[in-house]
Amino acid sequence: MKIISYNVNGIRSAVNKGFTEFIQKEDPDIVCLQEIKANIEDINEELFTALGYYCYWLPAGKKGYSGVAILSKKPALSVVKGIGHDMFDFEGRILQADFEQFSVISCYFPSGTTGDIRQAIKYEFLDFFFKHIEQQREKYPRLIVCGDYNICHQPIDIHDPVSNKNSSGFLPAERAWMDKWFSAGMLDTFRMLNPDPHHYTWWSFRTDARSRNKGWRIDYISATDNLKPHIVGSGILNSYIHSDHCGSFVKLTFDD
Repeated sequence: MKIISYNVNGIRSAVNKGFTEFIQKEDPDIVCLQEIKANIEDINEELFTALGYYCYWLPAGKKGYSGVAILSKKPALSVVKGIGHDMFDFEGRILQADFEQFSVISCYFPSGTTGDIRQAIKYEFLDFFFKHIEQQREKYPRLIVCGDYNICHQPIDIHDPVSNKNSSGFLPAERAWMDKWFSAGMLDTFRMLNPDPHHYTWWSFRTDARSRNKGWRIDYISATDNLKPHIVGSGILNSYIHSDHCGSFVKLTFDD
């Protein structure tokens, strides 16, 4: 069982850069997408159904903004769109699909880089989302939360922790939330198997950051700790370029 999470920064743009060929080559069972930036009628869904995927979309109410999706080789038992918060649901930030062995969420956390108002909204989202996941785990005890969290957890996750100590995405309060998240029964599936530095999932388009690997690891695949025995692989797919982010993956195996 292979799951990929990818902030594509525009699904149509990513397709024009070879995204469907990437999916065909990597052959994941489930793909979680963030920032699709398209309404359903603007997406050529046949590109993905032709590869054997069922497609579940949650665009933002604002055209060309945000939006998440889940593609799966097996049909979901059920799909939940949104988390019951008017603003975050309008922005198309959370989509859940339930399968026999686990439930998976594709999430796109708000960014606070545009100023204090959006930073405050980001903190509101963090609090609301944490409570939401606590509630969901009572009903769905095996949960995988894939997405762009827009937070670097530790200094190892950012190329320059000193100069970015006051930057949104690496603020003490944001990092403290990540501490709480990973202390509340959630696993960082990448760090489980990859403890070494210099692994990033996002690079600024400016200053040739990607070629110099001046990046941030802000994309995560978290899993409830009861899935730990099933996790057999994880990594970052940084050799493919379809976005300012790159994809991440986790591999799981199940006998039940």
